[in-house]
Amino acid sequence: INAEYGGASIEINFMFFTRVIPKKARGIFNKPKKLTKTEVRCFWWEKVQMGPPDPILGVTEAYNRDPNSRKINLGVGAYRDDSGQPFVLSSVRQAEKRIYEGKVNHEYAGILGIPDFVKNSQKLLFGADNEVLKSNRVVSAQTISGTGALRVGADFCHRFLFNKKDFYMPDPTWANHIPIFKDAGFTPKKYSYYNPETIGLDFEVLQSILSILPERSNILFHVCAHNPTGIDPKKEEWDQLSQVCKDRNHLVFFDSAYQGFATGDTKRDVYPVLKFIEDGHNPIVCQSYAKNFGLYGERVGAIHIVTENTKKKEEAESQLKILIRPMYSNPPVFGARIVSTILSDPELTSLWQTEVADMANRIIDMRKALVENLKEAGSRKNWSHITDQIGMFCYSGLTPDQVESLAKKFSIYLVKSGRISMAGVTSSNVQYLANAIHEVTKDTDRFQ
Repeated sequence: INAEYGGASIEINFMFFTRVIPKKARGIFNKPKKLTKTEVRCFWWEKVQMGPPDPILGVTEAYNRDPNSRKINLGVGAYRDDSGQPFVLSSVRQAEKRIYEGKVNHEYAGILGIPDFVKNSQKLLFGADNEVLKSNRVVSAQTISGTGALRVGADFCHRFLFNKKDFYMPDPTWANHIPIFKDAGFTPKKYSYYNPETIGLDFEVLQSILSILPERSNILFHVCAHNPTGIDPKKEEWDQLSQVCKDRNHLVFFDSAYQGFATGDTKRDVYPVLKFIEDGHNPIVCQSYAKNFGLYGERVGAIHIVTENTKKKEEAESQLKILIRPMYSNPPVFGARIVSTILSDPELTSLWQTEVADMANRIIDMRKALVENLKEAGSRKNWSHITDQIGMFCYSGLTPDQVESLAKKFSIYLVKSGRISMAGVTSSNVQYLANAIHEVTKDTDRFQ
């Protein structure tokens, strides 16, 4: 034990503590005062301060407190059926039944997850005949949903990339992107994406910014159904972005959280990934099964790192294992078994594709219904951005004051940015919602 006595440091070896210690020095080894139950010797967490509240959680809490029978929650980021209830896919139920009847064990998965799940995830994302799979140059691992994939990918990038400083992401982006990359050691920076004047994509500025960023910059893209705006580049715009990134030798990092859920077409929804690979990019792609399989609480996802060749794939795979092992050791198996069971069976795959298309189409139908009901309510404003956008979320263009009025006057709750979760809109509440939006926007020049 190291101690200090009379201004000098002394060292006591407890193996020889039985030796006589001078009375003058014994004070430093006196037993500490015995404290009462209410006394605290040391405030270990005195530097811990209250963190800011989660804005979406606050919306839900306000909704839950509201006694109005017509209240609507447009903040939740999970699919709801037309009755406003959580939806479990029939394909998922059948897969669960098969897993139960198969009497599988509960052994650990490997560090990279369940092999069949990983292979099926590759095929769903890239297509079974994609050159990157045939040439065996994709490193893949099962992760703890899309969030886990992003964190693993961010840590991997910071450990091995040439540029360890900045990571560029769209403005706005999913709120969790920022702390994920910050905690991994990067400085998150934003590039122009959303134009509030047009409530659309600021493509020319976006393209210009990517073309002047330093070479070998790190760029994050949403594959489809951009969260929170619902605004995606068109195919020809993705083509141009691919060329810009290739010319500048940027690292491309894709977040794919809505494959199939955006348009109902699983291949169409991942066009950017396929196009960038076709153009010679070696991207990182993070994949989530929360929305498209409805497996929110099962935390099922994957990360895919496209490398130059098989040798580099093997090297990257070895390092990915080293990274994951102390992080969470290996991923949970039940949700991954559900996905793998579905994607391994042509009949279940076909059923799932029908169901994910049904979910996507319900969202699309609610967008159309909202615009139609706004017109019927008397609004003469241009609401075309609602149907131009895609996926679960809609950037409505509503101001914070208008959002507050919706809550106070009509018990309709959404985040201050005006983002609407279209999953909360149903055939039974869309007219009430449209009338309310008209009431809070009719005296403004916005949306002309």
